[in-house]
Amino acid sequence: MPPAFAEGSAVAQIFPVRAGIDASKASRPISRYEYGMFIEPIGRAIDRSLWAEMLDDRKFYFPILAEGQDAPPKRPSFTGPDRHWRPLGPAESVTMDKTAPFVGDQSAKVALVGDSPHGIFQSGLSLVAGKAYSGRVVVAVPAGAKISVSLVWGEGPADRQTLRLPVSGSAWKTVPVTFIAGASSDTARLEIAGTGQGSFRIGAVSLMPADNMEGWRADAVRELRTLKSGMWRLPGGNYLSNWDWHDALGPRDQRRPMYDHSWSAMQTNDIGMDEYMTLCALIGTEPYVTVNAGLGDANSAAEEVEYLNGPATSYWGGKRAKNGHAAPYGIKYWNIGNEPYGDWQIGKTSLEYYTLKHIDFAQRMKRADPSITLLASGAMPDQRKWLGVDKENANLQSILPKFGTELDWTGGLIANASGYFDGITEHWYDTAEKRPNAPPEDELLEFARQPSNNVLMKAEEWKIYRSKYPVIDKKDMFLSIDEYAYFPAAPNLKTSLAYAMVLQEMLRHTDAIRMSAFTMGSSTMDITPTNATLNSTGKVFQFYGQHFGEGVIPLGVDGDTPWPAPKYPVGLDHPQVVAGSSTWPLDVVAGLSPDRKKLIVGVVNATTATRPLVLDVKGIKIAASGKMYSLSGPNLEAANVVGKEPGVTIQTGDIAMAGRGLSVPPTAAVVYELDITGQ
Repeated sequence: MPPAFAEGSAVAQIFPVRAGIDASKASRPISRYEYGMFIEPIGRAIDRSLWAEMLDDRKFYFPILAEGQDAPPKRPSFTGPDRHWRPLGPAESVTMDKTAPFVGDQSAKVALVGDSPHGIFQSGLSLVAGKAYSGRVVVAVPAGAKISVSLVWGEGPADRQTLRLPVSGSAWKTVPVTFIAGASSDTARLEIAGTGQGSFRIGAVSLMPADNMEGWRADAVRELRTLKSGMWRLPGGNYLSNWDWHDALGPRDQRRPMYDHSWSAMQTNDIGMDEYMTLCALIGTEPYVTVNAGLGDANSAAEEVEYLNGPATSYWGGKRAKNGHAAPYGIKYWNIGNEPYGDWQIGKTSLEYYTLKHIDFAQRMKRADPSITLLASGAMPDQRKWLGVDKENANLQSILPKFGTELDWTGGLIANASGYFDGITEHWYDTAEKRPNAPPEDELLEFARQPSNNVLMKAEEWKIYRSKYPVIDKKDMFLSIDEYAYFPAAPNLKTSLAYAMVLQEMLRHTDAIRMSAFTMGSSTMDITPTNATLNSTGKVFQFYGQHFGEGVIPLGVDGDTPWPAPKYPVGLDHPQVVAGSSTWPLDVVAGLSPDRKKLIVGVVNATTATRPLVLDVKGIKIAASGKMYSLSGPNLEAANVVGKEPGVTIQTGDIAMAGRGLSVPPTAAVVYELDITGQ
């Protein structure tokens, strides 16, 4: 018998857990979009993870100054400071030419004085010995000047490769360059310098590993392909609200750099919609595009739809074809705006005005392509705590008075704009609480269960909306969790158990939640400047995508041991609901394979003990033997990092049940696959 859940009940108790699985209680089949990813160029986040460019500020947005002379950033970068170009030789020999720049507001100009080398350099580059690096330099070299570009990996005279650049006079000339690194280094530098008379100008510089895939890192693409993500939401994010997609079209060297006021960072505009589409094609996922409804306007959004989806005979489709993409991309899913309710958001506005704005966007975008599926940017009442309005721990009872008010963007959009979208979005982020007084076993379980409560809260609120607004069922509207993440520490097995419970909670609510996008796609990898591998979080998405993938039919699961309220209350801003199946301390989901020939059972055991699980299956007969797949590691700190053996792995084995009993290994997410032998 399971223990009574008295105040002092201990997780350490071991007892058989019953999981009742009813084949007649089936939910909507799992969509491929349940395992989506979100990506946003927060500072240098994409540049230093997925994009292959090695140089910062390659189009000279910032002035070239001596070390220590740079203007301080407006606020700290999320991804560390930019690497800046520095003068090679006297600092006064380098100026910024604003009269005839190659791109943007200025180019670099270097004055030459005889045989003393003058120029610029950028250091802090990472190289792999024997690897090829290719790029280009856009320069104007006068007669009588000798200009060279060097890749330098050491301090000795032989620790470099130098290439001479041709004379071009006053005209800009793009010169391709290729280097072979003579040694590995994390402190390499690129130098562009010359001797002679007069001045030479530099308009743009690029350097990438030669194995890049149309600008994307080959190692990152290789790892991301294994996720088999259903979709990627892009290109942002807060960044999107002050970015004009038009500025990132055409030849990359000729795109003006811009300043991202949302994240206080310079962006080169090298990554535009064509580059994002290429990334999605390379990793085998479907793009889901968010349009700028911050400082952007409805006409711009409609033009973006035409650029990506219009025929080559249309105005913007013709521009796409001119840029090398004759066939339309055919983007199905489109999101209007990003968190327009937030005080932190550029273009933040009121619900009343934003509703009018959304309708305008939707009408124009649909005129550009009537086939697209539109998602509105909602926010349920519990999310409004971010504005500082609520300081209590939100529960369903406490937020009921807020439905239908200015604090209820989701309800407001459904009530007043339901004819102009098919789905609506929600975002959530959670930060792990400290529980210093909790025994280790209790701390682990409550750490792992914490973020899944955010999923349940959204699902429960959706039920309230369905009762208030019949149009939801009439139009078959759906919910998309467009951004979410749990921020405890570096990815490890402990974090993996929490994300496994998040995914299982979403699989319990496929009737409502049909799309989700994890923040961020690059956060599924451990990435160094020269290598990448799936981290433990990435393994969770890979694991569930393989076993609870598209077409799996979730089944109802009940039990005798509902999850109790948290034993160790946490701080503010956490939804006060209790997620999980009634199989405490295990979390259990189940489903039928798309061909209905297998029963699939997913179990998260976020305890340090092996737990007995008894399957009580109704409506189908199952074999006593099958397969077990277990995601785990040797300890809770186990991690997957570049250059080391993976700490979190997936193991496969055969199982033979004694009756209907299974032994669930500790600190593991486990999937059991059992043949169905009859009804």
